[in-house]
Amino acid sequence: MAGRLHGKIAMITGGGGGIGAATARLFCREGAKVALVDIDKNKVEAEAAELSREISSAQLLPLSADVSKREQIGDAVSRAVAAFGGLDVLVNNAAAREYFPLAAAPEESWQRIIATNIVGVANCCQAALPALRRASGASIVNLSSVFGVVRRKGMGQYDATKAAVLGLTRALAAEEAEHGVRVNAVCPGSTLTPFTLSRAKARGMTEEKLREKGFAPSLLNRWAKPEEIAYPVLWLASDEASFITGAVLMADGGLSAI
Repeated sequence: MAGRLHGKIAMITGGGGGIGAATARLFCREGAKVALVDIDKNKVEAEAAELSREISSAQLLPLSADVSKREQIGDAVSRAVAAFGGLDVLVNNAAAREYFPLAAAPEESWQRIIATNIVGVANCCQAALPALRRASGASIVNLSSVFGVVRRKGMGQYDATKAAVLGLTRALAAEEAEHGVRVNAVCPGSTLTPFTLSRAKARGMTEEKLREKGFAPSLLNRWAKPEEIAYPVLWLASDEASFITGAVLMADGGLSAI
């Protein structure tokens, strides 16, 4: 069905690339006006310009904000509402990563990742909720991770924060149901993004090797494309999911089923 978000206004954080940019592209094609937020001003403005060239009907507002700073994200929400006249959908995609074993993780690394991955999500929700409550059929979609549900070694801080996002999602769904705001989460599995490619390159891994063997084994046993994560986000954001709240959608290629 085309035009699933016709007339809707959305804000997407972490919109400078990867899953955030793929979601923005899909939302624009489905008729939404999109405020695209990223900590990197140059990246988000370049992404918005690219999307505008690609989709002639796109209505985009690139905004630079650090989600861990309540004042900055509050200003971004205010600017989006002023520009577009409201807000119907919030997609919390911005995230930070740390790569320490839990036994060796420095205190400051915990502070960094919690500030973005948990406090940042809470900041965005709190800033957006007044506008979302005024909308009809509003939706929040939080990006968690399959590794917020299943185990692995080496990224325990990231995985712990993504598990916390699931707890936040369920609690907020319970609190906001009376205000007509649905809150759900998507848990991506291994997704091949520009960030993933650049990190592999920095470690001396070729793109070919990464594409062949760099993903976590799953039933489908391959990488996801960013748009394969964006489609579940679209569905949860749309009115087709009007009876879905407090849910966790596993977009993990079956990794969590193994």
